[in-house]
Amino acid sequence: MPTERTVQGVWLGAWRCDVSAGDFNLKIDEPESVVGGTNQGPQPTDLLLASISSCFTLALAHTARKRSLDVQEIRVDVTGQYDGPSFSRIDINAFVDCDAADLPRLLSGAERVCYVTNTLRGGVELVVTGSPVVDVCDS
Repeated sequence: MPTERTVQGVWLGAWRCDVSAGDFNLKIDEPESVVGGTNQGPQPTDLLLASISSCFTLALAHTARKRSLDVQEIRVDVTGQYDGPSFSRIDINAFVDCDAADLPRLLSGAERVCYVTNTLRGGVELVVTGSPVVDVCDS
């Protein structure tokens, strides 16, 4: 497994950008309620919530498989509470078709292996750098 992962965002004007993630290209935009937004893709904060939801869903499936539990349906709803320019709280609500007695073990197992929630809980170090775009015609 690689020890590093990079995605790239390219601004398309207004509040739109394309993000290349591996073999996939994502259209990102703001809703029309934001001046300049055209609602042509999810907004960045929705992608954060989607990352949590998808990672936790797959972590639950992984945990169920490891415990040899026959789970046919998993749904994870994630809700973020805005507080200014960030979320102050994120709620994860998992719905799993399993015995109620198995659910606490599934949830704790998923919490141990979910990369996204572990990253958020871990207080990841964010390092921001920048470089000017160099026009090759100027050289």
